[in-house]
Amino acid sequence: MSKYELPELPYKYNALEPIISEAILRVHHDKHHSAYVNGANAALQKLEAGRESGFKDMDIRAVERDLAFNVSGHMLHTLYWQNMTPKGGGTPGGKLADMINESFGSFEKLKAQLSSAAKQVEGSGWGLLVYEPVLNRLMTLQIQNHQNLAIQGSVPLLTVDVWEHAYYLQYKNDRGSYVDQWWNIVNWNDVEKRISSHRRA
Repeated sequence: MSKYELPELPYKYNALEPIISEAILRVHHDKHHSAYVNGANAALQKLEAGRESGFKDMDIRAVERDLAFNVSGHMLHTLYWQNMTPKGGGTPGGKLADMINESFGSFEKLKAQLSSAAKQVEGSGWGLLVYEPVLNRLMTLQIQNHQNLAIQGSVPLLTVDVWEHAYYLQYKNDRGSYVDQWWNIVNWNDVEKRISSHRRA
Protein backbone atom coordinates (compact mmCIF):
# COMPACT_ATOMS: atom_id res chain seq x y z
CA MET A 1 0.00 0.00 0.00
CA SER A 2 1.28 3.46 -0.92
CA LYS A 3 1.84 5.78 2.02
CA TYR A 4 1.99 9.50 2.54
CA GLU A 5 5.40 10.85 3.51
CA LEU A 6 6.48 13.94 5.41
CA PRO A 7 8.30 16.25 2.97
CA GLU A 8 11.46 18.03 3.98
CA LEU A 9 11.27 21.78 4.36
CA PRO A 10 12.53 23.62 1.25
CA TYR A 11 14.74 25.79 3.50
CA LYS A 12 16.51 25.61 6.86
CA TYR A 13 14.50 25.82 10.06
CA ASN A 14 15.80 29.32 10.80
CA ALA A 15 15.45 30.63 7.25
CA LEU A 16 12.14 32.44 7.78
CA GLU A 17 13.28 34.40 10.83
CA PRO A 18 12.33 36.92 12.10
CA ILE A 19 8.85 36.38 10.62
CA ILE A 20 8.59 32.75 11.77
CA SER A 21 11.03 31.46 14.36
CA GLU A 22 13.12 28.31 14.16
CA ALA A 23 11.37 26.97 17.27
CA ILE A 24 7.96 27.26 15.58
CA LEU A 25 9.11 25.59 12.39
CA ARG A 26 10.65 22.66 14.24
CA VAL A 27 7.50 21.97 16.25
CA HIS A 28 5.14 22.75 13.39
CA HIS A 29 6.86 20.61 10.77
CA ASP A 30 8.38 17.81 12.84
CA LYS A 31 5.48 17.30 15.25
CA HIS A 32 2.21 18.67 13.86
CA HIS A 33 2.67 18.01 10.14
CA SER A 34 4.16 14.62 10.94
CA ALA A 35 1.09 13.75 13.02
CA TYR A 36 -1.20 14.43 10.05
CA VAL A 37 0.91 12.19 7.83
CA ASN A 38 0.76 9.41 10.42
CA GLY A 39 -2.97 9.90 10.87
CA ALA A 40 -3.61 9.72 7.13
CA ASN A 41 -1.63 6.48 6.82
CA ALA A 42 -3.41 4.98 9.84
CA ALA A 43 -6.78 5.73 8.23
CA LEU A 44 -5.66 4.10 4.98
CA GLN A 45 -4.59 0.99 6.90
CA LYS A 46 -7.97 0.79 8.62
CA LEU A 47 -9.77 1.02 5.29
CA GLU A 48 -7.53 -1.67 3.83
CA ALA A 49 -8.35 -3.93 6.78
CA GLY A 50 -12.03 -3.10 6.37
CA ARG A 51 -12.03 -4.23 2.76
CA GLU A 52 -10.72 -7.59 3.89
CA SER A 53 -13.39 -7.98 6.58
CA GLY A 54 -16.27 -6.57 4.60
CA PHE A 55 -16.31 -3.54 6.95
CA LYS A 56 -17.86 -5.55 9.76
CA ASP A 57 -17.66 -3.84 13.16
CA MET A 58 -16.10 -0.71 11.62
CA ASP A 59 -17.38 2.84 11.96
CA ILE A 60 -16.43 3.75 8.41
CA ARG A 61 -17.89 7.23 8.83
CA ALA A 62 -15.31 7.95 11.54
CA VAL A 63 -12.47 6.49 9.49
CA GLU A 64 -13.40 8.46 6.39
CA ARG A 65 -13.64 11.61 8.53
CA ASP A 66 -10.14 10.93 9.91
CA LEU A 67 -8.86 10.39 6.39
CA ALA A 68 -10.30 13.68 5.12
CA PHE A 69 -8.97 15.61 8.12
CA ASN A 70 -5.45 14.19 8.05
CA VAL A 71 -4.92 14.09 4.28
CA SER A 72 -6.20 17.66 3.97
CA GLY A 73 -3.88 18.69 6.81
CA HIS A 74 -0.95 17.04 5.06
CA MET A 75 -1.73 18.65 1.69
CA LEU A 76 -2.26 22.13 3.09
CA HIS A 77 0.93 21.99 5.16
CA THR A 78 2.92 20.83 2.14
CA LEU A 79 1.55 23.79 0.19
CA TYR A 80 2.19 26.17 3.10
CA TRP A 81 5.91 25.31 3.27
CA GLN A 82 6.34 25.83 -0.47
CA ASN A 83 4.35 29.07 -0.43
CA MET A 84 7.01 30.71 1.76
CA THR A 85 10.60 31.69 1.06
CA PRO A 86 13.28 33.71 2.91
CA LYS A 87 13.41 36.28 0.11
CA GLY A 88 9.68 36.51 -0.43
CA GLY A 89 7.09 39.18 -0.10
CA GLY A 90 6.51 42.13 -2.36
CA THR A 91 3.88 41.97 -5.07
CA PRO A 92 3.30 39.33 -7.75
CA GLY A 93 3.82 40.03 -11.42
CA GLY A 94 3.01 38.53 -14.80
CA LYS A 95 -0.13 36.51 -15.46
CA LEU A 96 -0.73 36.06 -11.74
CA ALA A 97 -0.90 39.82 -11.22
CA ASP A 98 -3.28 40.11 -14.16
CA MET A 99 -5.56 37.45 -12.75
CA ILE A 100 -5.51 39.03 -9.29
CA ASN A 101 -6.59 42.33 -10.84
CA GLU A 102 -9.34 40.59 -12.82
CA SER A 103 -10.63 38.68 -9.79
CA PHE A 104 -10.23 41.23 -6.98
CA GLY A 105 -9.65 44.62 -8.57
CA SER A 106 -6.11 45.01 -7.23
CA PHE A 107 -3.44 43.23 -5.23
CA GLU A 108 -4.23 45.37 -2.18
CA LYS A 109 -7.86 44.24 -2.32
CA LEU A 110 -6.78 40.59 -2.51
CA LYS A 111 -4.43 41.13 0.41
CA ALA A 112 -7.19 42.72 2.49
CA GLN A 113 -9.67 39.96 1.65
CA LEU A 114 -7.35 37.02 2.30
CA SER A 115 -6.00 38.63 5.48
CA SER A 116 -9.52 39.20 6.78
CA ALA A 117 -10.52 35.63 5.97
CA ALA A 118 -7.47 34.22 7.75
CA LYS A 119 -7.72 36.46 10.82
CA GLN A 120 -11.42 35.69 11.28
CA VAL A 121 -11.32 31.90 10.98
CA GLU A 122 -13.49 30.57 13.79
CA GLY A 123 -11.16 28.39 15.84
CA SER A 124 -8.48 26.57 13.86
CA GLY A 125 -8.02 26.71 10.11
CA TRP A 126 -6.51 28.40 7.09
CA GLY A 127 -6.84 31.37 4.78
CA LEU A 128 -6.65 30.07 1.23
CA LEU A 129 -6.35 31.57 -2.26
CA VAL A 130 -7.73 29.17 -4.86
CA TYR A 131 -8.32 28.96 -8.58
CA GLU A 132 -11.95 28.16 -9.42
CA PRO A 133 -11.98 26.65 -12.93
CA VAL A 134 -15.68 27.00 -13.76
CA LEU A 135 -15.56 30.80 -13.60
CA ASN A 136 -11.84 30.84 -14.45
CA ARG A 137 -11.10 33.17 -11.55
CA LEU A 138 -9.39 33.39 -8.18
CA MET A 139 -11.27 33.19 -4.90
CA THR A 140 -10.42 33.26 -1.20
CA LEU A 141 -11.64 30.61 1.22
CA GLN A 142 -11.83 30.49 4.98
CA ILE A 143 -11.06 26.86 5.81
CA GLN A 144 -12.05 25.48 9.21
CA ASN A 145 -9.84 22.69 10.55
CA HIS A 146 -8.30 21.39 7.32
CA GLN A 147 -11.24 20.25 5.24
CA ASN A 148 -14.36 22.23 6.12
CA LEU A 149 -15.79 25.05 3.95
CA ALA A 150 -13.73 24.04 0.91
CA ILE A 151 -15.13 24.47 -2.61
CA GLN A 152 -14.97 21.17 -4.48
CA GLY A 153 -12.93 21.39 -7.68
CA SER A 154 -11.03 24.49 -6.64
CA VAL A 155 -7.23 24.40 -6.87
CA PRO A 156 -5.27 25.62 -3.81
CA LEU A 157 -2.59 28.15 -4.73
CA LEU A 158 -1.59 30.03 -1.58
CA THR A 159 -2.35 29.35 2.05
CA VAL A 160 -1.66 30.83 5.45
CA ASP A 161 -1.97 28.50 8.44
CA VAL A 162 -3.86 30.04 11.34
CA TRP A 163 -3.92 27.07 13.69
CA GLU A 164 -2.39 28.30 16.93
CA HIS A 165 0.62 26.02 16.56
CA ALA A 166 1.63 28.07 13.49
CA TYR A 167 2.24 31.23 15.47
CA TYR A 168 1.56 31.00 19.22
CA LEU A 169 5.13 30.44 20.41
CA GLN A 170 6.12 33.74 18.83
CA TYR A 171 2.99 35.88 18.47
CA LYS A 172 1.01 34.55 21.46
CA ASN A 173 -2.69 35.19 20.79
CA ASP A 174 -2.05 37.96 18.24
CA ARG A 175 -3.08 36.12 15.09
CA GLY A 176 -3.50 39.41 13.24
CA SER A 177 0.15 40.42 13.59
CA TYR A 178 1.28 36.99 12.42
CA VAL A 179 -0.91 37.19 9.29
CA ASP A 180 0.31 40.73 8.55
CA GLN A 181 3.96 39.63 8.83
CA TRP A 182 3.39 36.46 6.80
CA TRP A 183 2.94 38.51 3.62
CA ASN A 184 6.66 39.38 3.83
CA ILE A 185 7.68 35.77 3.12
CA VAL A 186 5.14 34.78 0.46
CA ASN A 187 6.76 32.91 -2.43
CA TRP A 188 5.02 34.47 -5.43
CA ASN A 189 7.10 32.43 -7.88
CA ASP A 190 5.57 29.27 -6.40
CA VAL A 191 2.05 30.68 -6.69
CA GLU A 192 2.72 31.78 -10.28
CA LYS A 193 3.81 28.26 -11.25
CA ARG A 194 0.67 26.79 -9.73
CA ILE A 195 -1.76 29.09 -11.53
CA SER A 196 0.12 28.77 -14.83
CA SER A 197 -0.49 25.02 -14.90
CA HIS A 198 -4.25 25.38 -14.32
CA ARG A 199 -5.59 28.62 -15.73
CA ARG A 200 -7.49 28.52 -19.00
CA ALA A 201 -6.12 30.73 -21.76
